[in-house]
Amino acid sequence: MRARDWAWWRPLLGFLLFTVLYSVAAFVLVIVVLVTGVVPDLALADLTDVAVLLVTNLSLIVAIPIVWVCWLVPHGLRIGWSSSVLGRLRWRLFLPTTLRALATLGVAVALGLVVAVVATGVDVTGPGPSFGWMLLVVLTTTPLQAAAEEYVFRGYLSQTIAGWIGRPVVGAAVAGVVSAALFSAAHGQQDLQSFLYRFAIGLALSAAVWLTGGLEASIALHAVNNVVLFLLAGALGDRAAAAEPGGVVGWATSLLGVLGMAAFVWWLARSRAQLRPELLSPAVDLRPGTGPSTGPVGGRPGGPSGWLPGPPPAWR
Repeated sequence: MRARDWAWWRPLLGFLLFTVLYSVAAFVLVIVVLVTGVVPDLALADLTDVAVLLVTNLSLIVAIPIVWVCWLVPHGLRIGWSSSVLGRLRWRLFLPTTLRALATLGVAVALGLVVAVVATGVDVTGPGPSFGWMLLVVLTTTPLQAAAEEYVFRGYLSQTIAGWIGRPVVGAAVAGVVSAALFSAAHGQQDLQSFLYRFAIGLALSAAVWLTGGLEASIALHAVNNVVLFLLAGALGDRAAAAEPGGVVGWATSLLGVLGMAAFVWWLARSRAQLRPELLSPAVDLRPGTGPSTGPVGGRPGGPSGWLPGPPPAWR
């Protein structure tokens, strides 16, 4: 956001634009609710109702194009800069980060749900008659729902906070804490344990963005958390999905999830040499109408803007 013609008021205009556009989308959602009687559950507390899950996911997915518009209009930047330091999604990172997320947080979420079922003693009724539809909805829309939340909290909100601060390390740290708190609060009414657990998820997601220079790893981690939780809940049945052990066992299951997140972040940090994520943007001229041509860094005098394209800079 600070790369072209930064001004403190541009993010405020972006938030205003986001509010207006999302309000329009919410109005459409109200009509859908009135027609169908299906009310979205932003807290994602109902893990087995297919219709509720579908409407909830769609109500969140619409935030992706809205965030793109917020980058394009108030900041005058291509929508791809909301995704990574390369100005686009780096698809090559999704498979390795998803596998790491499954092996860490995915396993922790599964174990936590099993512990909750055993501790509460609820009946495991098995998948219901709509499990096939649940499978379809989860696999096709839940990853996009997770991506939408990442575009909002890490793709715009965190960038805005860091842009206002202006110092990379301090800005990233403050943005991580603030966005994690707002991310947790946005999931509706909850107890202290739930708030802290989601706050920890927010911190892990911000760490993934910092370590890789983009949203790909955070989208993978977020999607794995949600997909594994919904599919297991649907497979075990309504009663098992609602199992919520309190006291020490409840905190233990949350700690298990936090350990899974920490393992993912640690593994991600250790495997950066293998993944080779770009951490810096190339030197490009971001003024309107100039396209992706290289700017002053690595260029030479001449041309209408005073610089001609030079060799691309090295990554580090």
